[in-house]
Amino acid sequence: RLVLKFGGTSVADLSRIERVARIVAAAAEDADGVAVVVSAMAGDTNRLLGLAEEAVRGPAVSSAGPGLDDAPTSRAARAETDTIAACGEQLSAGLLALTLQRMGLRARSWLGWQMPMATDGAYGAARIADLSAGALGPAIDSGEIAVIAGYQGVSPENRVATLGRGGSDTSAVAVAAALKAERCDIYTDVDGVYTTDPRVVPGARRLDRISYEEMLEMASLGAKVLQTRSVELAMAHAVPLRVLSSFEEPSRARQGTLVCDEGLILEKQIVSGVAFTRDEARVNLLALRDDPGVAAKIFSLMAKRDINVDMIVQSKSRQANAANMVFTLPHKDLPDAREALESARETLGYQEMTSETGLSKVSIIGVGMKSHTGVAEKMFQALADKGINIDVISTSEIKISVLISAEYTELAVRALHAAYGLGEAADS
Repeated sequence: RLVLKFGGTSVADLSRIERVARIVAAAAEDADGVAVVVSAMAGDTNRLLGLAEEAVRGPAVSSAGPGLDDAPTSRAARAETDTIAACGEQLSAGLLALTLQRMGLRARSWLGWQMPMATDGAYGAARIADLSAGALGPAIDSGEIAVIAGYQGVSPENRVATLGRGGSDTSAVAVAAALKAERCDIYTDVDGVYTTDPRVVPGARRLDRISYEEMLEMASLGAKVLQTRSVELAMAHAVPLRVLSSFEEPSRARQGTLVCDEGLILEKQIVSGVAFTRDEARVNLLALRDDPGVAAKIFSLMAKRDINVDMIVQSKSRQANAANMVFTLPHKDLPDAREALESARETLGYQEMTSETGLSKVSIIGVGMKSHTGVAEKMFQALADKGINIDVISTSEIKISVLISAEYTELAVRALHAAYGLGEAADS
C-alpha cells in the first residue's frame, strides 16, 4: 500500500491535476493499493476563509458595534468557518477522481467523515484523535484509487473540523499509518529536502535521506518543505516519508528525499543542514526577582496569548537576589508580549524591560553531533571569520541555533554551509 499527497500548487488548475493523475496512475502500476490525499487548489483556502470572515463581520459597521469583536472567535462561528474552508479540498478530490476515471482507472473521492477521521473539537486547529482503515483498506485493495480530501476530519459533535494550515500533510501521514502503508510520498513544488534554501546558497545539495529528528528540527526552524505535525506523527508511527516534486513527469528514476528512522541512514553527516528564520525579536527582563516560579509566571503569560517562545537564557544579575531573563519570539508577537509583561510588572518584579527587532535565527542540524566534538567551535569560528556577532545561543542534542542581526542572515547561512562542506561543490 502507498499513500501519495499533493499540495495546493500541485493541483492549482486542471492541467496540473492532469499531471498529478499521471503520477498517480504510474504509482498504481507498482503498488498493491493507492490512496491519494489532496490539498485545496492554490489560493482557494484563503479565498474561502475571506468569505467566511466577511460573513461573520457582516456589512461595514462601526468597530464599536455590539458583539462584533466576539463574533469571529465564537465556537459556533469557527465551526461554520470549518464547513466553508473544507470545501477547497473536496473540490480537488472530486476533480482528481474525475480525471482518473477519464483515464480508465477506478477512482472515487473520500471526505473526512466518510473514513471517518475523528478529531477533537478545536475547530480551525483540530488534532486527529483516531483513524482506522475502515472501509478504506478493502476499497484500495480491490484496485480502486481512493482520492481523499485532506485537512479535514469529523469532530465529536459530528461536524467537519479542519486541522489548521498544512493539515493535509498530517492527514496523509495519518492515512498511511492507518493503512500500514509502506511509505507516504509527499509531492510538492521542490524535488526533496536540501541542505539549505537553494535561493540563498545555489550550491545547496538535495539529501537522499534524513532522519525524522533532523527533519523535525528543520521544519520547526524555518524549512517549509514539511509541516512539523506531520513529521511528529510519522516519527510516532514509523511511517517513512518521501518528498518529491509534482512538476516532473512520472519516472522510476526519481528518488526525492526519504525521511526515515536514524537507523536506516548508513553514513550520518555530522551536520545535515542549515536552517534559518527571519523576523525574530528579543525581550530582555533586567533585575528580575529571583524567586521560584517567576519563570513559570512569565511563560504562562505568553502561553495564554498563544505566543510561541523560542530561545531562553537566564543569568545572574549584578543586583542581589535578582536575575536577567532573555527570550526570543516572532516579531509580530512582540507588542502583545510587551503588553502582557508590562501589565504584570509588579507581580514579576523586574526593574527594566527592553526589546529588539531586526534579528534572525540561524541553526545547524545533524544527528552526527551526538558523537562528534568540535561542532560548535567550527560554527562560531565560521561566523567570527565573517565578522558576525552572536546575540543568543541555544542548543539541543542535534541542533545549535544562534541569534544574529538580520542583515547578516544570508552571509551566515553561506558561511556555515561552506564550513561543514554541505554543497555539491565548494561554496564561496
